[in-house]
Amino acid sequence: MRTTTAALSRGLAGPFSVEPIQVADPVGDEVLVRVVAVGVCHTDLTGRLASALGAPVLLGHEGAGVVEEVGPDVTGIRPGDHVVLSFRSCGRCGRCVAGRPAYCAEWQALNAFGRRGDGSPMVCAGGRPVMAGFFGQSSFAGYALAHQDNVVVVDPGVDLAVAAPFGCGFQTGAGAVLNVLRPDESSTVVVYGTGSVGLAGLLAAHGSGARTIAVNPSAPRRELALRLGATHALDPTGIDVAAAIADLTGGGSTHALDTTGVPAVIASAVKALAPTGTAVVVGLGLAELTVDVLDLLYGGKTLRGCVEGDAVPQTFIPHLLDLYAAGRLPVDQLITTFPLAQINEAVAAQQAGEVVKAVLMPEMPC
Repeated sequence: MRTTTAALSRGLAGPFSVEPIQVADPVGDEVLVRVVAVGVCHTDLTGRLASALGAPVLLGHEGAGVVEEVGPDVTGIRPGDHVVLSFRSCGRCGRCVAGRPAYCAEWQALNAFGRRGDGSPMVCAGGRPVMAGFFGQSSFAGYALAHQDNVVVVDPGVDLAVAAPFGCGFQTGAGAVLNVLRPDESSTVVVYGTGSVGLAGLLAAHGSGARTIAVNPSAPRRELALRLGATHALDPTGIDVAAAIADLTGGGSTHALDTTGVPAVIASAVKALAPTGTAVVVGLGLAELTVDVLDLLYGGKTLRGCVEGDAVPQTFIPHLLDLYAAGRLPVDQLITTFPLAQINEAVAAQQAGEVVKAVLMPEMPC
């Protein structure tokens, strides 16, 4: 049992509460990780809904750190390894076997708040169980219990503050581009929404040699996109975005990445594609979408969804870190670090657009 500090959610309305917790020793395939850095993702904030069930909730699903101890069933991961924590998958279903773990048949059960098979709590606060196991890690804390299937060993020289968001957000944006869209020097990729996911996608597209166009109503975010290599940055307010993109590209984009989840934006992204173009959606939004089926059909266009960048984290995260080391994916320009104790300030700054990607550092002094 380890005692450490964590940021707990005790209700939707109030702030995160920074307080001591006890993390159980690892059993079975569990891996105890000393958390060095953990990204703040929009999914963590929506996960606070679970606090309505009454128990305190421990979130965080972009953790990175150093392995402290492993359970008896763990192989290939040792104490002292530097690791990034990502999503869980069963490894047995047809999609996992086919190399598509982001679409695992047991995704919901493995990545929602979990319980051990014997019912024992993974985390306690004040002697009572905490809802934990979020994405198989709950890493808004000094220690996290992860599992062999969602631990990715990385080079010990990697800056873990940079590596942490590759567990979800950066992996999602960059993966949607590199694994699904696969642009090249002849491509034009339009990115709708320039938060951390969209900008990671823009950087990946730019690193592939593609021309990139950013669409966002925020002037500072458009300016940042241009600094990161975007050819153009459009303010969608009061203009026909599809017509503007057609003018800039001579007929439409070859690829589009939507991170907004807004149905009207997605429909516009499809409309702005050149014939045979592809749009990929990674953002959660309203469940229903209306598109011009005639345009989709006769234009030979593709619209598809993408979870976690269609990635196999154990191979894709090290690949992305290699691209970062080579200067082809400079995501460090998106990151601002905060002590874990300042989680509420970090969340507020990210929601206000003052920072792109907040990364919490449990060991950083306030």
